[in-house]
Amino acid sequence: MQFDPQQLSALSAILQRGSFEAAAADLSVTPSAISQRIKALEDRVGVALINRATPCTGTPVGVRLAKHAEDVGLLEAQLSRELSLDATPGPARLKIAVSADSLATWFVTAMAAVPDVLFDLVMDDQDYSADWLRRGEVSAAISATTKPVTGCDVISLGKMRYIATASPGYMDQWFPDGVTAPRLAQAPCLTFNAKDGLQKAWIDAQFGRRISPPTHFLPSTQAFVDAARLGLGWGMNPAQLVRGPIRNGRLTPLIANTPLDVPLTWQVSRIMAPVLQPLTQAVRAAASKGLIPA
Repeated sequence: MQFDPQQLSALSAILQRGSFEAAAADLSVTPSAISQRIKALEDRVGVALINRATPCTGTPVGVRLAKHAEDVGLLEAQLSRELSLDATPGPARLKIAVSADSLATWFVTAMAAVPDVLFDLVMDDQDYSADWLRRGEVSAAISATTKPVTGCDVISLGKMRYIATASPGYMDQWFPDGVTAPRLAQAPCLTFNAKDGLQKAWIDAQFGRRISPPTHFLPSTQAFVDAARLGLGWGMNPAQLVRGPIRNGRLTPLIANTPLDVPLTWQVSRIMAPVLQPLTQAVRAAASKGLIPA
């Protein structure tokens, strides 16, 4: 089945911008034209492609078709470069799954090294980001999974180092006699979201037992550091973000010399790997400076 490029462009624009009106403005057409293109595409595939709400979101088939349109745009952009063609439709769009901690510490450096690409980043825990590849919704992912997703190449990048940190005042309040399992069961900790298992993994590594401490949920890498610094709780923070606060005494490790190292990989769709080679090189270069060697 062949798809009309204008219909695919309309679908992608709606999912990117969140509404038919914004998509129409983005493509310099009328909202009526956008509606007609989507109706024709839905009639062609026989299923709904858009959840018409505020903002508009894609159905599973709609998301998959939008991803196909992005892949075609990347392939066309590469072909234009190889043939030295000046007339290009503009920057290609690339959808990638990446963790908040990688984005906050080293991944933006890789993005900046690749021109003529508009990035559409999906934020997810590194233990779950590979699921986006399995569903065919992204072209690549930063993942903690070493086993390649079917149809993907996997490249080892290094290890993200985390340090269990808290403020000196928090340590005095909750661990006056040192960090123990009973005290950890009572002391508030910080958790990024329900998928975040770093705190429990560190506890298990140090004490060999499962403990579920009371927790604050803070889905922000920077807020994690700030909350620890202000004594709200303890949490696993990327080493790059807490070296300074540890040096100046605003944060302290819960137990000295007990980092948690998480191996990261770059998983990329094998079909798109040749097109994404410049980004893959940039990711490897940025990871070599921002991560611990594997």
